[in-house]
Amino acid sequence: MNILLKLQYFMAGRKMLLPGALVMSVISAITGIAPFIFIWMIVSELFGGGAGSSRTISFCAWWAVGTSAASILFYFLALTFSHLAAFRVEANIRKFAMRKIIRLPLGYFDKNTSGKIRKVVDENASITHSFLAHQLPDLAGTVIIPLAVIVLIFIFDWRLGLACVAPIVISMTLFGTMMNTEGKRFMNNYMTSLEEMNTEAVEYVRGIPVVKVFQRTVFSFKNFYNSIIKYKEMVFRYTCLWEKPMSAYTVFINGFSFFLVPASILLINNSGNHRGVIVNLFLYVLITPFFSQSIMRSMHLRQAMAQAAEAVIRVEEITDSALLPAPLEARSQNGFAVSFRDVSFGYPGSESKAISGINFDVPEGKTVALVGASGSGKTTIARMVPRFWDVDEGEVLIGGVNVREMNSEKLMKNISFVFQNTHLFKTTLLENIKLGNPAASIEQIEKALDMAQCRDIINGLRDGLNTKIGVEGTYLSGGEQQRIVLARAFLKNAPVVILDEATAFADPENEHMIQKALRKLMKGKTVLMIAHRLTSVVDADEILVVDGGIIAERGNHEELLKMKGVYSRMWEDYQKSIKWSLGKEALYV
Repeated sequence: MNILLKLQYFMAGRKMLLPGALVMSVISAITGIAPFIFIWMIVSELFGGGAGSSRTISFCAWWAVGTSAASILFYFLALTFSHLAAFRVEANIRKFAMRKIIRLPLGYFDKNTSGKIRKVVDENASITHSFLAHQLPDLAGTVIIPLAVIVLIFIFDWRLGLACVAPIVISMTLFGTMMNTEGKRFMNNYMTSLEEMNTEAVEYVRGIPVVKVFQRTVFSFKNFYNSIIKYKEMVFRYTCLWEKPMSAYTVFINGFSFFLVPASILLINNSGNHRGVIVNLFLYVLITPFFSQSIMRSMHLRQAMAQAAEAVIRVEEITDSALLPAPLEARSQNGFAVSFRDVSFGYPGSESKAISGINFDVPEGKTVALVGASGSGKTTIARMVPRFWDVDEGEVLIGGVNVREMNSEKLMKNISFVFQNTHLFKTTLLENIKLGNPAASIEQIEKALDMAQCRDIINGLRDGLNTKIGVEGTYLSGGEQQRIVLARAFLKNAPVVILDEATAFADPENEHMIQKALRKLMKGKTVLMIAHRLTSVVDADEILVVDGGIIAERGNHEELLKMKGVYSRMWEDYQKSIKWSLGKEALYV
């Protein structure tokens, strides 16, 4: 019942609907048994005859109809209450989870895929809805009906009652063996497998263009294929595990007649009370399927409850994720210079440090560039500034204040990001750009578009800024998307700018326009930039060469070339690469 207490927490002002649904379900169950008793009374009168039998039969018939209608009405009310509670719980779980998710450190989303998060938040909330709305009203019935039926079968004829108990005991024993730790372990594996499949499915859909270009099939997308096979094998093994117990359970829970009929024959032969035994047998034949139906419901209810409990646990795993600690008293920075002081950091679960002993300053209004091989730690360093993660050792300062001691909203307001992996929402270009400053005027937006070199993009679209991104509107190239993102950054006008290979996916024409826009964006700002194309960092005030998580060299372009070290070799390799060309021999190989 712990799951019900957890779900009740999300009901807010509708907490009384849960006990209300249970009460209505109890009344429905009790009134649902009454028609069988009245039918037994009618049969008893028909077998017994008598002057008043016609009036009694009419009386019992009307009561049978009335109690049946009352049972349906109360069950309808139980479903109404449970659905109202379920909708509130489903909505509040999503709201609660999303409020927590948007407060998680940005680095959390590097380690957890969007497919998994969507599965946990969206589908698991739906699972709780299904449990509350449809299975919960059966909860009270699965308790009340078996108790009421057991009382009835012993009141009318204890000997036939004992005959009914035999299949109940056998079936419940089988049921208990199925509801064991193996079942709980399966539910955990089942939910994990669904998350894995959902993650791989999203990844596969995103990669369909690549799959089609190289004429591959789903089987070549190994992660997705393996997740499907793993799920199939797991469910198949579990189904085989239940095959014989479930078959035996189904036979016994529906096999009351196999015990009742022989017992009735023995009673008739030994007691001579033909009428009484036959009339009671008629009642037992009517009411025992009602009993078996409630037992079957209880089995489905327990399964649904276990699934709902696992769903809530999965949501709690996200909502219990550690938030970045907020300062008790936020401090205001003095300017916007960025400083790293003996910063070291290792990713969660990793035994080694991604960066170690990082020390440098980005004076206000200056530009510092990070260069180095892939995996050297450049992006990790840059992401320490907006607190994607908190440092393990040392401190990151803005305006002389540790970023841990700054108000999170103010910190993010003072930083603009331009990453190589751009993201535009499937809404209008106007809404995408206004994310930088929702209160911006149309004049400010137009100015941002011009500064980001986006005018040709907007003029080429029939609906201009009102054009939607995606199937309902248009698709933009990587370079065009990057320019729209730059317009967003111009509109935000933050004093600190972080650039992570902003021209990585741009063609030469777009790269030229992006570089023009970046020069305007960087003017007068404190800039920390990451670049693989060394020509884009030549004019930086200082260049830091990152190698193996440490700063191997530092200086401006000319100073680094004179050192004849890592940067000098990178520059020579870069100069050679831009001179590469395909000869005639290569073209005809």
